[in-house]
Amino acid sequence: MLCFIYKSLKNVMLCFIYKSLKKEELYLYLDKKDDFSALPEDLLKSVGPLQFVMELQLSPERKLAREDAGKVIAGLENKGFYVQMPPVFVPSALRASNYQLH
Repeated sequence: MLCFIYKSLKNVMLCFIYKSLKKEELYLYLDKKDDFSALPEDLLKSVGPLQFVMELQLSPERKLAREDAGKVIAGLENKGFYVQMPPVFVPSALRASNYQLH
């Protein structure tokens, strides 16, 4: 039992989540709190002002609302950040017409 606990703690990554005040439902995950140095300047300008939302312990098994935790962890490990884009909404009338075309 002790080995299992140690192994699962080893796979946990701490991240810090910010929301864009310019683009609704755009979130930025960072591997270091308040350290935006890994972000390209164009990206930082594009997302606009950011507001800290929460600190989160991530593991590959963790369920996130809109993202795969493994992809977030990979982005954090490779680049130091991960951008969660806003969802794309397709109007229901357009979805219905696409179904009729097939």
